[in-house]
Amino acid sequence: MLQFVVHYSLHFLFPGLLAYLLFRDNWKRAWLVMIATMIVDLDHLLAEPIFDPGRCSIEYHVLHSYWAIACYFVLLIFPKMRIVALGLLFHMLTDTIDCWMMLK
Repeated sequence: MLQFVVHYSLHFLFPGLLAYLLFRDNWKRAWLVMIATMIVDLDHLLAEPIFDPGRCSIEYHVLHSYWAIACYFVLLIFPKMRIVALGLLFHMLTDTIDCWMMLK
């Protein structure tokens, strides 16, 4: 249960704090964009089974691969893509933390 609470809090609440701290003038829009990056989880539909609570997403799903994560870092270079890049990178960090919690 703790893993579930931590995982979804990091996916939805912490991006709001991040948006507020980094984009104070337009934080609501930034938060919504970061939440919209959850669409990256569509790559779970390619997995069999689609959902496995014991599976680490990082390096298992295409859009959670190290190559994809490297591309998300490259997006930081482009000002218009910076919020999207931060949302995607924070999503990957959240999933990595989830993987670490599974190891315990």
